Amino acid sequence: MKTVMAFGTFDVLHPGHLFLFSEAKKHGDRLVVVVARDKTVQKVKGHQTLHDEQKRLLAVKQSTEVDLAVLGHLDDVYKVLEEHKPNVICLGYDQHAFTDKLACELEKRKINASIVRLPPYQEHLYKSSIIKSKHASCQQDVL
Repeated sequence: MKTVMAFGTFDVLHPGHLFLFSEAKKHGDRLVVVVARDKTVQKVKGHQTLHDEQKRLLAVKQSTEVDLAVLGHLDDVYKVLEEHKPNVICLGYDQHAFTDKLACELEKRKINASIVRLPPYQEHLYKSSIIKSKHASCQQDVL
């Protein structure tokens, strides 16, 4: 069985994320999605998420393409690789956090996995930062 792994925050699960899951699943038999921890998101992006890690994890688990959804690790973000030993790692087109050392970490941990950069899906519409800014402006209109 070929295991594919994808990573992300998935704060506002949208069609772009569902496309990512669908495209990733094409690279193997089993899709494992790693949801970033709240503290990791704060550290990497410099802001909190709209939804906490448990709500984001639950949303990802409900996707029909995802076979297993797990939270990442706080102490070692690459530890999840050792636990699930993916054959393929699929990255989003705009995903850059922790990807610069990914190949080295795979080699160091003796995991033979290919890294695939997936294409975007209507990124002018379905990008979390765009969706969140629209949500924020709608909230301000209500006030």
